[in-house]
Amino acid sequence: MASLKEVKSRISSIISTQQITKAMKMVAAAKLRKSQDRILQMRPFAEKLSEVLRNVSGASDDGQSWYSAVREPNNVVIVVVSADRGLCGSFNTSVFKATVRLIQEKYSRQHAQGGVTILPIGKKGFEYFKKRNYKVMDKYWALLSDISFESVSQAAQYVMDEFKAGRIDKAEVIYNEFKNVATQILRVENYLPILPSENETKSTDVDYIFQPDREEIVTGMIPKSLKVQLFKAVLDSNAAENGARMTAMDKATDNAGELLKELKLTYNRTRQAAITKEILEIVGGAEALKAS
Repeated sequence: MASLKEVKSRISSIISTQQITKAMKMVAAAKLRKSQDRILQMRPFAEKLSEVLRNVSGASDDGQSWYSAVREPNNVVIVVVSADRGLCGSFNTSVFKATVRLIQEKYSRQHAQGGVTILPIGKKGFEYFKKRNYKVMDKYWALLSDISFESVSQAAQYVMDEFKAGRIDKAEVIYNEFKNVATQILRVENYLPILPSENETKSTDVDYIFQPDREEIVTGMIPKSLKVQLFKAVLDSNAAENGARMTAMDKATDNAGELLKELKLTYNRTRQAAITKEILEIVGGAEALKAS
């Protein structure tokens, strides 16, 4: 049985840890409210813009839009949106596992030939894939320190420029979508080339009217739409991260409370046993004196 000093030391340690996890939960809750408001305001606009984007892309059957150019995917970029910090449950791990699984199942040949590049957004993603010797683009991983449309647009512009120049043939985005505080949905989405959805009406059956003209729409609206799409993924991931951290810290606080109950019970039992032992020694000494 552990000594009273050891048990008391563990109780103090657990109390300190519980205070930290409770504070982290409150901080995550405050951040969650702000990030949740941002994504809920952004989502309807981004979804509608994405729908328009697919329509315009599907209407460009003459091949003028390089955004829709389908090529053999010899060089692939995977944008992995993670977090800068841990202590958020399986939030980061699920994204990393999904990325590795995607590479193994879909791009194993390209990976073996050095044709798969990871573009991490988030410190944890950068460290994970760099440590495992993946080909990593190390320019945009620190965007989460100050999330803004301008900073995320730089990463989106880089992917678009590389795709237009033919240095990459395909781009995909992996992130956690925010559903509620306790639930995040892992998303693996195609980014480039732009493809019409399967349930979408074929462009040959629809008479599109372009105003002002197709070229101006393609060169103006589509790049902005792609930037919005990536920005939405980052905002979704940020809200999901705060929700996951709040949930994880809440569970950690509850677990610390349960552990404290057990330790206090152990402490009381140990203390009672020590007191009983001392009483028995005193009684035994007194009886020995009487006998002498």
